Amino acid sequence: MRFLKQFAVIVPLFLVGNVTIAAVSGTFLPLFLGPAFAVAGVAAYRWIVRRTEHRDVTELARDGARPALRRGALLGVGLFSLVIAVIALFGGYSVEGYGSLWSALAVTGGMACAATMEELAFRGLLFRTLEERFGTYRSMAVSGALFGLLHLVNSGATLRGAIAIAFQAGLMLAAVYAATRSLWLPIGIHFGWNVAQGAIFGTTVSGAEDARKGLLDGVLDGPAALTGGGFGPEGSVLSVLVGLAVTVVFLRIAKRRGNVVPARRRATTTLPA
Repeated sequence: MRFLKQFAVIVPLFLVGNVTIAAVSGTFLPLFLGPAFAVAGVAAYRWIVRRTEHRDVTELARDGARPALRRGALLGVGLFSLVIAVIALFGGYSVEGYGSLWSALAVTGGMACAATMEELAFRGLLFRTLEERFGTYRSMAVSGALFGLLHLVNSGATLRGAIAIAFQAGLMLAAVYAATRSLWLPIGIHFGWNVAQGAIFGTTVSGAEDARKGLLDGVLDGPAALTGGGFGPEGSVLSVLVGLAVTVVFLRIAKRRGNVVPARRRATTTLPA
């Protein structure tokens, strides 16, 4: 019941935000609407979790939020830059021209909404709820798979890409949350990664073709295993490998901090002899 109440507040806001940003994607409006929906999502999450769980919402604590977002964004940009650099090294990425700063800023605004709302829904609600019963590892697998399936609705989605993003992002971001017990760092990583893809390097983000280009007009050319094909670089084997490497690092941190939750054992009843 608790999860359903939280779901009923966050997911409709998530959907409205995505539909609204998509509807105005050819204008400058995402620059303002994206952050507005992100702020509204955080406020709604705090309200419904406090109301249904009767606790402080420590995963969205205000203390340390800005540094965590900043570190996450830099890490996200850095990780994707590494992926695109290796793709370019093998001849899979080139720059045909340049976009504009306003276009890049508009894409960045839209990414603020997507990154924040997806982390609230998938790591804040789904993963956290599953983890209480099924433990960290099983919940990572289930929430990661569902996160991959979500991206099948995008116009250029492929099953290969959805599977790749389940491993690359679904597992990685859940591991980051497990290690930190905060949503700020996953939101920052998700945001930075998406901004690098769309607003900086001008590539397709998760199979969703954007009407506006980023700073660069990037072109992917080569085998889908290298470039990700129509899904974009997130469908690349390189993205999966980078995501899995980061997952291992943060799971080790989570284990060292005692943040790995074991699965609940079913109670057994012993019959009298």
